[in-house]
Formats: sequence, structure tokens, C-alpha cells
Amino acid sequence: MTALFRVLCILFAVVACTPELANSQTTNPQWPDSPSRTREANGEGSDSPANRQVSWRSLPKDFVHDQKAIWLLFPAQLAKGHHWLPTLAIAGGTAGLIVADSHAMPYFRTHARNLDDVNDTFDAPITTAEVIGLPASLLVAGYIRHDSYQVATALLAGEAYADSAVVDLAVKAISRRKRPVDVRPGAPFNDTFFSGGKSPFKGSSFPSGHAAGAFAVATVVATRYHTHRWVPWAVYGLAAAVSLSRITTSAHFPSDVFLGAALGCTITRYQVLCPQ
Repeated sequence: MTALFRVLCILFAVVACTPELANSQTTNPQWPDSPSRTREANGEGSDSPANRQVSWRSLPKDFVHDQKAIWLLFPAQLAKGHHWLPTLAIAGGTAGLIVADSHAMPYFRTHARNLDDVNDTFDAPITTAEVIGLPASLLVAGYIRHDSYQVATALLAGEAYADSAVVDLAVKAISRRKRPVDVRPGAPFNDTFFSGGKSPFKGSSFPSGHAAGAFAVATVVATRYHTHRWVPWAVYGLAAAVSLSRITTSAHFPSDVFLGAALGCTITRYQVLCPQ
């Protein structure tokens, strides 16, 4: 119970650093086919998340601005009584899944052989390449087509990925949760926090960096091209498949994936895509 209490304290602190889950208006930019249509779609001066402006030159400053908002400004707003409902919703959902993790993971371990083909398709190197490959392909295609809106989308996806990675690694370093695959066969999946490896890159499970990165990139692309109905379905479907694979391969617990996905979505939607 002491370990669980410490986990819940860390969880609340992490979610408290997540940007505001507030309502915002969106416009309907068409997929731009030329620089002129790009400028028209962007709508200079618009506050729409779909029209956020970014460039290679502004990217470092924007990243620093994001980190300041995530770690300093938003917690200050929370201390003033703002944004409690979404914060408690994410924290409560994650806490509930932490309790359920020890009951869910034996099922995935028992049925691991039935998912060999799926797990081989979505192993860690492949899913990382898929998540990074989406903004990379957008960037190359944008330069080939002289499409500044598409290039900006790729840059924002990279910014969102980096922002979510920083938060993810910070929490991993604190929580040091043992991965399901590191729990010896027959042992219960309890007391996994503060007992994993010291490295946040490989030895810590909570939260899932793949889920955070996948949903961060998906949120950028889905928001920027939401008028094409298939785009949100495709990118969020890919993000969901990547996230689920982290559970079926015993790399993460369900709560790891849930919090990672929540961080990726909220950091992107309510910080990265906000006008700077």
C-alpha cells in the first residue's frame, strides 16, 4: 500500500503537468495542393489548432516554451483551482488501471503464443520506425510538393513527439516500474513500481513512450487534416495498434499505455497546437 500511495502521488503530479483539456474552435482547412492554398488554409491570425504556425527557426524556442508551460505554468493554474476535472479524470483512470494490471497481465502472458504474428509485426523497432516515419514522410513529401502546410505539420509532429518524450522519460526515471516481461513466470504482477531498472530508456515501464509518441504524432496529423474523414481514423487507428502491441508483447501494463496515450494527446492538443 505504501508503494501504491507513492505511485498515486507521482501520477497526480504528472497529470498536473499536462496542458489544459479545454474546448477550442477548429476550422476546416482543405488538404493544400499549392503554396497559395496553403496560405489560404492556414488563415493568418487564426487561433485554430489546425492553423498553428511553425518553422525550423522557431522550433527550438517553441520547444522551450512548451516545456515551461508543461512543468511550470499549468501546475500554477492547477494550484489556483483550474482544470481539476480533466486532471482527476486522467489520474483516476490510470489509478483504476494500475489496480487492474495484476489481473489483466496474466491473460496476455498465457495467450502470448496466439499473438506471435501480431507481436512480430508490431515489435519495438518496427513501431518506433512507423511512428517516426509518418512525420518524416510528410516532411519529404512537403518539400517535394513545395507545400509549406505539410512541412509545418511534420515539424509540429516532431515537436509533439519530443515534448511527450521528455515528460515520459521524467516519469519513467521516478516511477522505475518493472516491465511485465521482467516479472518471472508464475510470480504475481504486484509491487512493480520502484523495483525496475534505473535507466528510464529501457528499464522503466510507466508510462509507455511508444503510446505517448504515437498519439502525439496522430493528434497533430488528425487535427491538421481533420476535414479528410479517413485521416483521423487512420492515424488514431495506427496509434491504437502500436499502443496495444506494447501490452501484448508484455512490454507495458495497460495503465502504462493509457497514461502514455493521454499525455501524448493532451500535450499535443492543448500545448503544441496552441498559437505560440
